[in-house]
Amino acid sequence: MTGREVPDEYLEKYAQILTEVCATGRRLTRDELEFLRTRGEHAAEAGFGLRAVVRRHLAVARDIWPVLSAAAAGDRALAAVEQAIDAFAEGHERAQQLAVRQEEAVRREFIDDLLYGRSDLGRLSERAERFGLLLSRAHAVAVAQGGKPVEETDPATRQVENAVVGRFGERRILLTTKDGRLVCIAPGDQDDVLAFFAKQAYAATEGGQVAIGRAHPGAGGVVHSYEEALNALDLAARLQIHEPVLRAADLLVYPVLTRDRQAMADLVRNTLGPLQSARGGAGLLVETLTAYFDSGCVAAEAARRLNLSVRAFTYRLERIHKLTGADPGDPVHRYTLQTAVIGARLLGWPEDDV
Repeated sequence: MTGREVPDEYLEKYAQILTEVCATGRRLTRDELEFLRTRGEHAAEAGFGLRAVVRRHLAVARDIWPVLSAAAAGDRALAAVEQAIDAFAEGHERAQQLAVRQEEAVRREFIDDLLYGRSDLGRLSERAERFGLLLSRAHAVAVAQGGKPVEETDPATRQVENAVVGRFGERRILLTTKDGRLVCIAPGDQDDVLAFFAKQAYAATEGGQVAIGRAHPGAGGVVHSYEEALNALDLAARLQIHEPVLRAADLLVYPVLTRDRQAMADLVRNTLGPLQSARGGAGLLVETLTAYFDSGCVAAEAARRLNLSVRAFTYRLERIHKLTGADPGDPVHRYTLQTAVIGARLLGWPEDDV
């Protein structure tokens, strides 16, 4: 677009204004400045770059320079040219800024519709091509969450975007932000893209956490994968999983366990309820079981994690056995206790009643 010759219509009255200004010694009037700004806006809307139109204005000024310099001193003539071109450039930049804002509004609306599935799927697929996505293919979504919210204009967002685009170029990838998180949508068969995004986002958010949903086909598949990633982050918070990268495929057992919430709540109450009679309540003993199971049922390692002596930790296990009737060291009892502990963490028990 910028290589085309700028037509005379975008320089309408330019030479006339310069001639009159130099002949009278006055400055450009408000109406003349606004007229030139409007010409600049129209040139931008027609796709002419600022360099091309400035070059064209300078060429016209050079052609009529003998007339201008004869009517006014050289510095006054240059001042008039400068004022006129500045007004034209202001209008050109104003139009470009408006176009950027409109494009961003369209992009944001598309992202909202895509991630929430609020639009007709056929129409959504058509709009997606404009942003580089082919929704006929399967896609997976990665979501990065840091200690503080990130937006489109944050340096972290630009850092990740530049790294991903620099590495993978024109692949059909969409990078954006949503609700203070970084989001990457990529074809489902390009896990290397999401893995690289996760690495960059982890660094940019200074130790945040990234969740990757499974690949699903169609426009609805993007929503599904996005929700899986969000659920993985929520599970990590509830279960205190601190891994930098979470994969929804590795966490499928937890949604299965909580699919029947009432049954899980009954298991928690029946299995762990007796711990509430302990001095200080059930929280300390649930924490003990959590450390025990997370350490592979190795008492010494669990004690170290809780800053306890092995003897003190063993005493707690014995106390749990006495109160619940379930022995954490017995394989059969252990499965029931561990499932109940997972349920307690997912349901927020004992802080929240279930």
